[in-house]
Amino acid sequence: MGKKIKKEVEPPPKDVFDPITIEIKKAATVVLMLNSPEEEILAKACEAIYRFALKGEENKATLLELGAVEPLTKLLTHEDKIVRRNTTMIFGIMASNNDVKKLLRELDIMNSIIAQLAPDEEIVIHEFASLCLANMSVEFTGKVQIFECGGLEPLIRLLNSPDPDVKKNSIECIYNLVQDFQCRTALQELNAIPPILELLKSEYPVIQLLALKTLSLISHDKEIRTMLRDNQGVDQLNKILETKEWNDLHIEALAVVANCLEDTETMALIHQSGGLKKLLTFAENSTIPEIQKNAAKAITKAANDAENRKFFHEQEVEKCLVTLLGSENDGTKIAASQAISVMCENTSSKESFNTQGIPQLIQLLKSDNEKVKEAAALALANLTTNNPANANAAAEADGIDPLINTLRSKRDGAIANAATVLTNMALQEPLRASIQSCGIMLALLQPLRSANTEVQSKAALTVAATACDYDARTELKNSGGLEPLVELLHSKNDEVRRNASWAIMVCASDESMSTELYRLGALEILEEINQSVRRKNKFSELAYNKLLNYNLSLKYSLLCYLSSSNIITDGFYDYGRINPGTKLPPLKDLWSQELNDHRPVLSINSKCSDVVSPQPTEDKPLDTAYGRSVSTASSLRKGSKEKITIGFASPTEEKSESTSGRNTAISKSGSRDRGPRKGRGKKEEEKVKEEEEVPATPKSNEGTAEREWHLPPDPDFCIYVYEVTKSILPIINIKDQIVSLAKYVAEKMGGKIPKEKLQDFSWELHISELKYQLKSNVVPIGLVKKGFFYHRALLFKALADRIAVGCSLVRGEYGRAWNEVKLMNESSKGKIGGFLPPHEYIVDLMFSPGTLLKLRSKEADLYRYL
Repeated sequence: MGKKIKKEVEPPPKDVFDPITIEIKKAATVVLMLNSPEEEILAKACEAIYRFALKGEENKATLLELGAVEPLTKLLTHEDKIVRRNTTMIFGIMASNNDVKKLLRELDIMNSIIAQLAPDEEIVIHEFASLCLANMSVEFTGKVQIFECGGLEPLIRLLNSPDPDVKKNSIECIYNLVQDFQCRTALQELNAIPPILELLKSEYPVIQLLALKTLSLISHDKEIRTMLRDNQGVDQLNKILETKEWNDLHIEALAVVANCLEDTETMALIHQSGGLKKLLTFAENSTIPEIQKNAAKAITKAANDAENRKFFHEQEVEKCLVTLLGSENDGTKIAASQAISVMCENTSSKESFNTQGIPQLIQLLKSDNEKVKEAAALALANLTTNNPANANAAAEADGIDPLINTLRSKRDGAIANAATVLTNMALQEPLRASIQSCGIMLALLQPLRSANTEVQSKAALTVAATACDYDARTELKNSGGLEPLVELLHSKNDEVRRNASWAIMVCASDESMSTELYRLGALEILEEINQSVRRKNKFSELAYNKLLNYNLSLKYSLLCYLSSSNIITDGFYDYGRINPGTKLPPLKDLWSQELNDHRPVLSINSKCSDVVSPQPTEDKPLDTAYGRSVSTASSLRKGSKEKITIGFASPTEEKSESTSGRNTAISKSGSRDRGPRKGRGKKEEEKVKEEEEVPATPKSNEGTAEREWHLPPDPDFCIYVYEVTKSILPIINIKDQIVSLAKYVAEKMGGKIPKEKLQDFSWELHISELKYQLKSNVVPIGLVKKGFFYHRALLFKALADRIAVGCSLVRGEYGRAWNEVKLMNESSKGKIGGFLPPHEYIVDLMFSPGTLLKLRSKEADLYRYL
């Protein structure tokens, strides 16, 4: 056997460096190694960087400062799997740093990260790539980039991964993404519900919790709820709620159930499976505020169905909800209040909250949490609507002050709901008085000026409910509430415009308010609204008429017509015809104007004894002011009693203060009122005999400060009222009253004027002389002794209103005006079937005083027109 020869070992290649182990202590050195062309060095450098970054946020910041991120982004697409894997692991860890996230968005590496989710990649790469996306999806910009780069589909696919970490990261990223509406829509198309529901069976609570949170967000959409029902999602939710060991999942599970209850079919399914009883059990027995809150929310959703409300009432849910109102958790209080607001749509349930519930809700109005206030106010608004007993209960619980204070809330919903409660309470007069005494008008200023249409609407409605008496309206006016109320008429919102019109209609219930509203432009706006078919409403028309009916001077100037129900009172003046859009000057301003050549303004005033006249000026000396040295006032006084009071109130003064609701006096109906009117007339006569004569011009207090202006007295008109009350009021037959009054008026204003001598009747000169003597454009009607058509018609109307004789006043052209009366047809008396409609007549005050001309007859037309 030959000798074995030892084989020689081949020496290593001369151009290859032998492997060496180098201990590196500085991160900067490792970062430099990222630029190496050798795969083994890159892999080891990436592994070292991963371990370094894993130690904490400071190290991540250090790597960022050293510029490690940019070379690492290039390695995401490296050919070597180990390099690519290690790089992905680094980004999974590093992406939790906000500054790194910002740089990654700028470097636009989302496509490279999403590419790592490919099915053929390792599970480790899936884990850290999904972790990176989960970190990036926390911010909105990151969400947008992931969605636009198509990241949702591979994430949904990874929900079926065998690795729990991959599932956890993927569902966490999906949860962040679906907070955006577009992503929720995409979930339906990608059929994401089955894999998400599958995660509810996971043995890892964190995965189950993230899956429930995701379902809680996406189940707001109807299509998702349908998919949940079709994929037995309700059964899985019930199983979670029934498992006590999973109590950490109950909060989110209840939130999903609450959303599902919005669908009728899903609700029925939950009801059949005993889900509603479970909700009550959680609400009653749980001590965890979040569970109580979500249970109450679910009850709220379920209670939108009438059958469910009935079921809950039978289960005495009211007691449970009242208990929840006492929770220390504000979220639970809000949810319970919202549940009550829905449950009270059941009448029986609404009544059960009367003593238990309303006092607790009133207490919640005092909370520092504005959302709690809003929810409590909503519940009270629903409880008190169409329920006077609950409105009383709210007042008895001392709720008026907290409600008024809520009108100053920072949340529009709280303000609107509080206003609704106050409106409901104000429908009862005793409660309205209490509300008014607490300063409601001042508190409504802010809501009336709100930019929120619901707040505007409810505030206007509260004004309509509370401004029902003079003091309340005056407070509203003095506090500056009329300006924003009138401004709401410009609203484009139909409900705001309607309620504002309603409020103005209520406010325009006396002359001073009507005048102020007119000054603010309410009449012009209402007229404009009523001319629009789309914008007008029944309240805008009523408000327009109400404004005119309580400002008869304006109505007569604008419409040239006063009906029998429009009662002329002291302070009325006839300015003449004005065009729409033209402002009617106040009587005070007209009185103080310089003398001009315009037609005079005729004034009505029967108050002479208790009015302090304005201080005389050089232009208006006291001895020629309305009273003594002008016309024939003295002779008229001599012609009546030796001692008479010039300024007594007419027997019908109280009645004449109302400008609506009075029917025209007709035949027998007038006779029935004779007795009372006689009694009043007799009382006035006895009063006159007892009083001493007072001067026509009241004494003025010299040296006093400037006082409120009053309309100067008209002693002659006072005498007219007295004489008419004494001699014509007692007449039983209404027609005889009209004839007698017509003759009386004609006598006082120049007597009968033959038609052929009408041109010779020098009434214009007489009026001009009065203006010159008075040095005023305002002439009291009593001083006119030569009256034309419009003078006589005005006097007839003013006197007829004092003795309750119904007549209208109509202005014509060229100084014409006339009075129209209605009289029952005598021939119809006694006939079966009642009276025929009354006949209308024009009263002749010029040519044949006392003659009644049938309306639309030739004689009547000759009287009305030239």
